[in-house]
Amino acid sequence: MNLTISGHHLEVTPALRGYVTSKMDRITRHFDQVVDVKVLLTIDNMKEKERRQRAECNVHVKGRDLFAESSHADLYAAVDELTDKLDRQVGRYKTKTQDHHHVAAKRQA
Repeated sequence: MNLTISGHHLEVTPALRGYVTSKMDRITRHFDQVVDVKVLLTIDNMKEKERRQRAECNVHVKGRDLFAESSHADLYAAVDELTDKLDRQVGRYKTKTQDHHHVAAKRQA
């Protein structure tokens, strides 16, 4: 899995990079066909202080691209919320693509 972490209007510190990396490992634990993950951390210059810190993520899995974004007053909380959203999306995609072992109607008779 290729993990790219970039910051817009902020410097990505080693502590922040390690935190995002540990959270993104949770996605690969549930689904091993993740090809590429791109995380963008942004600080917006908005009037609303509680929605200034934003985290976005593009996940390229086998056959599809998944996208999630989250805004929060704290960047670490935004990353937590982002990984929760991605975890749900990856779980849904995994159950959708699994072979459910159904027998076709033509084969039953």
